[in-house]
Amino acid sequence: MSKVIIPLFFIFFITNYLYAQNEYYLTLRSDKVNLRQGPSFEYPVKLTYEKKFLPVLIIDKSYNFRKIIDHENNSGWIHISQLSKKKAAISNKTEVIIYKKSSKYSKPLALVEKGRLFLIKKCENSWCKIETGDYSGWVKKEHLKGRL
Repeated sequence: MSKVIIPLFFIFFITNYLYAQNEYYLTLRSDKVNLRQGPSFEYPVKLTYEKKFLPVLIIDKSYNFRKIIDHENNSGWIHISQLSKKKAAISNKTEVIIYKKSSKYSKPLALVEKGRLFLIKKCENSWCKIETGDYSGWVKKEHLKGRL
């Protein structure tokens, strides 16, 4: 009996490990994207996103649909035509400082609240160059959640 259980345990463990490795971020392609209850246009719409470039975590796939989780833990299915590889992130700390250069000793440009959407221009070491609203500068990677 244990000869069967031990290999099954390892198969289960490896499958779960590989599944976790397949999670990745994409962003929404347009200002109107439907989140559906299942992986088909026949399923009802749960909610509609109205924010272009919002990063979403891809956790599963079924044909041309991807199961996602957003920053508010909403989950559902989105057609791949509505997803983009554009780099964007959301601030995950209560207050995030945008700096002129990639150093905490650089001139602070702005203080933004949690949930602010940033377009990522490039990342170096522990900093990312971002754009948001009227501001362009550098933010620490640890303050961002999304496609870096």
